[in-house]
Amino acid sequence: MAEPLDSLFEAPPMAEQERMIEAILFATADPMTLPQLAGRMPHGCDPATALAHVRKRYEGRGVVLMKIGDAWAFRTAADLGYLMQHEVVETRKLSRAAIETLAIVAYHQPATRAEIEEIRGVSVSRGTLDQLIELDWIRLGRRRMSPGRPVTFIVTSHFLDHFGLETARDLPGLKELRAAGLLENRPPPGTEDPDADDSQDDLFEE
Repeated sequence: MAEPLDSLFEAPPMAEQERMIEAILFATADPMTLPQLAGRMPHGCDPATALAHVRKRYEGRGVVLMKIGDAWAFRTAADLGYLMQHEVVETRKLSRAAIETLAIVAYHQPATRAEIEEIRGVSVSRGTLDQLIELDWIRLGRRRMSPGRPVTFIVTSHFLDHFGLETARDLPGLKELRAAGLLENRPPPGTEDPDADDSQDDLFEE
């Protein structure tokens, strides 16, 4: 007995599928997942194989194909990022409270608010978390199977995309962050005011 056909139509040649992948990803602003790509391509296409070919072909080029979480996007090669710096206008910066909260979520996700406060040693204002969510840097994760069923926080694909990361596991280590000047040398635990609270801190500093 003959095996059933996978599709009523013959899939386009792989070279043509690669062209389709390029066209779709160049035209979209946000990273796209395999199911999203498959939904745009003709029946019978193999977007996973096409992506692998395109990624290999763009290795070493000025534009590279990056995996961001479960999605894919074309991005400027990391070593050429300095060429784009003049196009970025930095008008505000995150407060220390927001940076620390974001870092804790990134390195300890999924993290509850209580866990964030325990690591920071001070309470976390609702405004800080709300603003980070508004910026699409963190989002709500699954509730913990513990008393009270507290919600957890995890970083978003927008966060990964902004920093050129495939997953949160690609985050730099503490030594690298300090060497880059992104972390301050905090006083030893217990030397800060135990009643300190960032509830009055704005997310952004002027």
